This record gives sequence, structure tokens and C-alpha cells, in this order.
Amino acid sequence: MATLPLEAQCTHRAPLRAESAQRMTVVLALSALVMMAEAVGAYLSGSLALLADAGHMLVDVGALALALLAARIAQRPATAERSFGLVRFEILAALINGAVLIAVAVGIGVEAYRRFQSPGTIRAGLLVGIASVGLVANLGGATILHRGHGHSLNQRGAYLHLVSDALGSLGALAAGVVILATRWTLADPLVSVGIALLILGGAWRLVKECVDILLEATPAHISLPAVHDRIAAVPGVESVHDLHVWTVTSGVVAMSGHLVVKDPTANQRVLEDVQQRMEGFGIAHVTVQLERDPTCE
Repeated sequence: MATLPLEAQCTHRAPLRAESAQRMTVVLALSALVMMAEAVGAYLSGSLALLADAGHMLVDVGALALALLAARIAQRPATAERSFGLVRFEILAALINGAVLIAVAVGIGVEAYRRFQSPGTIRAGLLVGIASVGLVANLGGATILHRGHGHSLNQRGAYLHLVSDALGSLGALAAGVVILATRWTLADPLVSVGIALLILGGAWRLVKECVDILLEATPAHISLPAVHDRIAAVPGVESVHDLHVWTVTSGVVAMSGHLVVKDPTANQRVLEDVQQRMEGFGIAHVTVQLERDPTCE
């Protein structure tokens, strides 16, 4: 596969920060250990809530691993066959994660329905103990990632995953306490449904965002009419047409458009002005075609 010359590789990529990657690796190992402990604990205690939380963590462990892999792959240089490189590998990985999350949530819901119909015996003491360990571990992992999570999209996503894991562990812990205090075993499948809904909500948002990116929809935080008006206000620009704004990958927004500029001596000034105005929208990759007469009817 031919690699493009360096001067042709001016493709914007979200940077992979070494410190961020190290934190995510530590949290990945911690989450994997807690997930295995919860899975074993769910089997021994008979708790669906604990199993649901373990299933939630299984998907999150996969999400962390894929996020790290995707971020590294996305740093590979562009080639003649893939002029944007592999920056969208991250989006494909996230879409897979979202689909698996939906399947896990549906599976938990089906099993919870069965438990409502036929409640089983639950060792509540063991449930409380393991859920407590999971809660502490998830809060610890979230603390590790909290520092700097606003500067790294992958790290922010991982941080939010751990927060939701902590909520799942808290729910399992609450179910165990209720069962210990009241012997009401239906608290276990009830909490499981809550965790399933938590998973489903996050998965739906993730899948929707991935599909929007793959369909090259205008980013939700950007108004296309506002972009048009800002460009049209540039001195020397007569009109704007064939305007598009889309997301290449997480954190990288691109824009292309045709501008009618009657005075060719103003071309460079117009280009610089448009670039500066697009930075205000968070658009880093700007491609503009200048025309003396409109080419779009």
C-alpha cells in the first residue's frame, strides 16, 4: 500500500497522549479484574443484578480496549488508497461497542423477566461484599481518569463508562442490602432492569452518534446556517454554495464549500479570513473552492 508524501499528509488527527493512554491501560486492567470477580460472585450468589453489572463491565472493558487500539491505529499515516488514513476506525469500534451494549441490555431484561416470574435464592451477604469491592474499584478508576478527562475524548468516554459502572455496582449493593433487611428477593431483578435501562440509554446515544458520523451529518453542536452566514459576511465574498460540514472522527470536524469572489486579488485574504472564522466553530479542516461565477444552480 503506497504511502503519500509527507507534504500530502496534512490530515488532521486527534492526538494520542501518552499519559492518557497509560491511565486508560491501568484502568483497563483494574476493570477486567473487577469484572471477573463480579462474574464469579454472581454465579456463587445467584444475583442477576451482580451479573448485569459484570456484563456492563465486560462491554466497558471491551470499549476501553477498542478505544486504545483505535486511537493507536488512527495515528497511522495516510496512504494513496486511504487519504484520511484510518481515523474512522475509532467510529467503527464504537459502533460495534454500541451494538453489543444493546444486546447485553436486552439479555439482562429477558432474564429479569424470568426472575420476576420465578425468583431464585440469593446469597445477599456475598452480593453486598462483592458489589462493595466493585463500587470502590470503579470509583478508584474514575478518579484516575478524572484528571485531564476534558482534554481527551477517549479518556472522557472511558471516565463516563466507569461512572456508569459505579452506579451499577451501587445498584447491586442496594439490592443486596434490601434483601438482607427484608428478604424481598425481587429487589435483585428490579435493580437489574434499572442497570439494563442505563446500558440501553448509553448504547443508543453511542450508536446514533456513530451513524450520524458515518452518514456525514452536520455535527449537532454546529448550525450550518450560522456557518453560511459567517462565511457570507467575509468582505469580498459574493455568495456561498455547496456548503458541507461533517465529522471525520471524534474531535475532528471538516468543512468544504464554494465561494464566489469577483476580485481575484482578494483570494488569499478571503481564504485566511474564512479559516479564522471556522476556528470559532471548532472546524480545523477547511477546504474552499473560489470561483468568479457560481457553478451550482
